[in-house]
Parts: sequence; C-alpha cells; structure tokens
Amino acid sequence: MVIPVHDVNPVRRTPWVTYALIAANFVVFLRTPGLAGSLAGESSLAQLCHLQAFLDQYAAVPQELIHHQLPRLVPTGDIGVGPRGAGCVVGPPPYDKSPELSVLTAMFLHGSWLHLLGNMLFLWIFGNNIEDRMGHVRFLLFYAVCGYASAYAFALANSGSGAPLIGASGAIAGVLGAYLVLYPKARVWVLVPFLIFLPLRLPAWIVLGLWFALQAVYSSGEAVSAAGDVAYLAHVAGFLAGMLIAWPLRPGTPPPPEPRGLLLGRRARPQRPW
Repeated sequence: MVIPVHDVNPVRRTPWVTYALIAANFVVFLRTPGLAGSLAGESSLAQLCHLQAFLDQYAAVPQELIHHQLPRLVPTGDIGVGPRGAGCVVGPPPYDKSPELSVLTAMFLHGSWLHLLGNMLFLWIFGNNIEDRMGHVRFLLFYAVCGYASAYAFALANSGSGAPLIGASGAIAGVLGAYLVLYPKARVWVLVPFLIFLPLRLPAWIVLGLWFALQAVYSSGEAVSAAGDVAYLAHVAGFLAGMLIAWPLRPGTPPPPEPRGLLLGRRARPQRPW
C-alpha cells in the first residue's frame, strides 16, 4: 500500500471545515476515557471497562441501527469479581441512546493512534480540495452524508452484529471517492515501501483506485485474515457515495495544474520533447 504525503493541487480558499474536523477528532480521542493508558502501551482493566462503556454509549452498533433496539445489559464502566475472576460489570443502560445520532458521534471516535493518524492524514491531503470545490457548508453536509451511508451499508450487511462501529473512515472514504471523480489527474506524492520508502509522484486515479481496489478485496474477506476487525465494507460504501454525490460537479471543476518533469525522485527535472 502506498502512503500519500502531499498532492499537487492548490486551493483557492482556506479549508476551515477540514481543519476543524481534524482538530475535533484529536480532541475527542485525547478525551476518550480508557485510552490514557493505551497511549503509554498499557491498559488496565479499569481503563478497558471505562472504554467499553463509553463506546457502547456513543459508537454505532449495527443491530441497534437496523432493529432500533438497545441491549438490556451494557457495561457500566465498573469492575466486579465473578466466578471467572475480575471483569467489567454489566447492567441496564443508564442512558437513552439514539442509534441514528450514534452514527454521528461514532465518526469522531478512534481506537488507537494508528487509526486516528491514518484517517487524519487522508483527510488532510484530500479534504481541502473537496471543501474548496463544494464550499464549507456543503462539504460538511457531504462529509456527514458519506459517513451515514457507509455506516448504514455496513449495518445492513451485518444486522446481527453487536460490535461497536467507530472511526471517520467511511466519511473520509467519501472524500477520496469525490477526489477521484473531480481530480483524477492531480499528482499525489506517495511513499512506496520497497526496501526503503521510495518517493513517487503518481496520478490520483492510480493512488485512489488502488486504495479502493484493496478495500473491495478486503471487504470480501480475501487476502486478509481478520476482515471482521476492520469495516472494509463501510469504506467501499462511503467511497461510492462520495463518487455519486461529486459526479454532477465534474463539468465545472477546474483541472489541477499540469506538473512538469519526471514523476520519480525528490526533484523533478524538465523533460525533453520527443
């Protein structure tokens, strides 16, 4: 998998919504209970119980989205000792949860630094151009719609699952789909792991097309041993939703600047005409 680091596609206005979304995701992550120990590489039972209770309240759960029924017992965040030893106490939910609203809150929850930084990297690189093309308010609505489309598509395919669904990946996948539609020829600097990280400047249609192809393969369970741990189907659905929404904007989208020089190396050299 290539790692994008920068795109050659300037914007006309400051992407305030993109910046605000990135900041909000970092703030929520740092304030998520139960993650403080995991940042240092350790997680106590108390922290895990707090985190589980927090996610059950604010994460999107497929069976809740489809059947609109909350479980009778949920983790309370407390620790108890039972016949099998210490564990998390469960009890009736002390909150009134809205499954529909949980899709929105789940978009700002992440389970690890790697999960958070990976999502924010893609939003940082590709979100500014989509916001520039759509405008601030429409981009925010677009982001939310893609997030909801991805969550409900995954829930429909996994209606019996009680596992919490968290992360901004579905909404950001929509951003990637829109970028592929609007700026397929924009050049993207990527790092390709080949013994060392090799810098390349590739068209967006290659970078994002490869990303989507991998998500589609992983969503089918092929080439990955633990497909259930990552909601790849949500990525696929969000990407397709972004493409469909952005398609009517293609005619009025100005093309990105045409880069000069070779596509390999730190500095591109002018090419000689044939």
